[in-house]
Amino acid sequence: MSLVEIIIWIFFGALAGWIASIITGKNKQMGAMENIVSGIAGAFLGGFILENFFSTDGFTGLNVYSFIVAILGAVVLIWLVGLFRGGRRRRR
Repeated sequence: MSLVEIIIWIFFGALAGWIASIITGKNKQMGAMENIVSGIAGAFLGGFILENFFSTDGFTGLNVYSFIVAILGAVVLIWLVGLFRGGRRRRR
């Protein structure tokens, strides 16, 4: 994997995390770094779930399908983190 591909994946991870934070209503509570981490980790989580529980490919390259998997995985990840935090909300 080249440096350019890594940068593209980080960008798409950040975008997927940002979209997931909007879907879950956590956008104002999450910063850029949390969006990047949740998007990248969400991509792995979404791919893992699809491959192990639904017997389908989770990662198919840099395309719309993989991007949607990353968003859905990030939504699940943000939801799980919210459960473990006990629903606490940060106030500003």
